[in-house]
Amino acid sequence: MAFTAQDVKALREATGLGMMDCKKAMEENDGNMEKAIEWLRKKGLAAAEKKADRVAAEGIVEAYIHPGGRVGVLVEVNCETDFVAKAEGFQRFVKEIAMHVAAADPAPRFVDKSEVTADFIEKEKDIARAQALATGKPEAIVEKIVEGKMNSIYKDVCLLEQPFIMNPDLTVQQYLSSKIAEIGEKLAVRRFQKFVMGEGLEKRKDNFAEEVAAQMGTK
Repeated sequence: MAFTAQDVKALREATGLGMMDCKKAMEENDGNMEKAIEWLRKKGLAAAEKKADRVAAEGIVEAYIHPGGRVGVLVEVNCETDFVAKAEGFQRFVKEIAMHVAAADPAPRFVDKSEVTADFIEKEKDIARAQALATGKPEAIVEKIVEGKMNSIYKDVCLLEQPFIMNPDLTVQQYLSSKIAEIGEKLAVRRFQKFVMGEGLEKRKDNFAEEVAAQMGTK
């Protein structure tokens, strides 16, 4: 199957990888876009696995403030060298991760599954178990239902499991893997924090009638 420069460009936009990698992917897969994407994802995962044991102690802390100033995010992403930490491509990637955290709904609470606390897991399992039992499901299959529910919850609360906000065809982990393949160093999202204006504060609720009465001295 023949392919054009526009096909290569479209593949690059879909995966975030370099033009030459995308051209190679199209050549290896006879111009089939879906197969080329899968080929690149496997290549990215393989590259990430090879670098998994390397030390990533450099990097940057990036801040993103959403227009209007009501939502802000701090995120730390690590790389192996100071050279990469200063590179425009890496800094743009970190900014994209910060923007994802700001926009994602539901908002991520953990980087990945390894960070999910035992208390959180047990609480969610108890809820899922109670819901399954309430529908009259046999106890023999309730645990399978609970495990399936937990897999869905992980996709909601773990940053790397979420669909990437700028390309929902990829998870954040898959996008990270593509950047590892592109940059050639181990990259790792270490931590993040999202701030929402007024979150956790008890809003003042005024009773207008009582306020008017007080001002008029009738109360």
